[in-house]
Amino acid sequence: MGQLGGKVAIVAGSSRGIGKGIARYFAQQGAKVAVVARSETESKLAGTIGQTVDAIHHEGGEAMAVRCDISNETDTQAMAETVLKQYGRIDALVNSAAVLFFDTVVDTPFKRWELLYRVNVHGAFLLTKAVLPHMIERRQGSIIHLTSQAASSLTTPGTTHYGATKAALERFVAGLAAEVGEYDIAVNCLDPGSVKTEGAVFTRPPDFDWAGWVDPIDVGPVTLHMALQNAKSMTGQVIRATAFKG
Repeated sequence: MGQLGGKVAIVAGSSRGIGKGIARYFAQQGAKVAVVARSETESKLAGTIGQTVDAIHHEGGEAMAVRCDISNETDTQAMAETVLKQYGRIDALVNSAAVLFFDTVVDTPFKRWELLYRVNVHGAFLLTKAVLPHMIERRQGSIIHLTSQAASSLTTPGTTHYGATKAALERFVAGLAAEVGEYDIAVNCLDPGSVKTEGAVFTRPPDFDWAGWVDPIDVGPVTLHMALQNAKSMTGQVIRATAFKG
C-alpha cells in the first residue's frame, strides 16, 4: 500500500516541476493526491494539472485535478472544500507553487515585486488558512512549504526579491509551527536544492552543465519523510534536501 496508504495530500504547483514530481511520488506511496495549480492548458512551459493526473493514473495511483489560483482566497477555500468533498480528509499540504524572476532591484517593476509576494507569500498563507480548520479539528496534519537557499545564504544578483519572499515564508512557518503545535500539526519548510525542472531548463543555455542537479521526482523521498511528521517529532524546521539521508 505504501507509507501514505489511506492518506490525502494536496500538492500545490503540481502541473509541472517539483510539485509534479512530489505528486507522482506521493501517489506511488499510496496517497490520494489533489493536483492543484492554475495550468489547465499548456503555456510556454509544458505541463497541466490534467497531465499530472494522467501520469499518476498511468502509474496506478489515484488523483484529482483542481484548478486553483493560490493567490485568490475564494479559489483556495473552494479547492479545500472540493478535496474534502471528494476524499473526506486532508492529511498533508505541500506547497510547491512559486514565481521567480531574475532581475536586479532597480530593473524590477513594482508589478513584478507585487506578483512575487502575491504568489510566494500570500499564496502560502491562503493555502495554509484553507486547510488548517480541518487539520485543527482532527488534531493532526503536516504542512510543507518549499523554500530556497535564496532565503538566507544565496545572494546572487537578480535573486534579491525572490529571496525576500522565501525569507518571509520561513518566518511564517516558524511562527505557525508554534501556533498549531498544540493540535499536533507539523509545519516545516523544504529546500529541495538544485532540481532540473522545466523552468530551470527554459531559463538556461543549451550547453548548461546539469551535473549535481536532480530530477523532480527525486525530491519525493524527503518530502514523504516530512509529510509523516507531527508536532512532537519535527516542526518549525527548514530541511535541506541535499543533506537528507533518509
